[in-house]
Amino acid sequence: QVKLVESGGGLVQAGGSLRLSCAASGRTFSSYVTVGWFRQAPGKEREFVASISWSGGSTYYADSVKGRFTISINNAKTTVYLQMNSLKPEDTAVYYCAALDGGRWWSRSPADFGSWGQGTQVIVSS
Repeated sequence: QVKLVESGGGLVQAGGSLRLSCAASGRTFSSYVTVGWFRQAPGKEREFVASISWSGGSTYYADSVKGRFTISINNAKTTVYLQMNSLKPEDTAVYYCAALDGGRWWSRSPADFGSWGQGTQVIVSS
């Protein structure tokens, strides 16, 4: 069973940048078909932010972050990153990374991702 640990969250002013990391232990990300970032703001449902898929061979983004956020992975496939630029107050949330084991590699639904990290808080001040 993989253990996912996020880091890199914090407090930043609007327009600033943060880079989140998600480190895998126990298994590498190469044994999964898709790794994604999700976020959950207070009182809201968890929502898809970005994903990277070996099956699809590409990266995918929510419309709200397209052009501002970039998902990437290191060569060893042990760490996934989320580079967040031009941050807005509405990006404030707890950010989670998650891994999808098989099947619906294209999924953006949290229900399809079986392994989750504990989350890292991002606060963007106006």
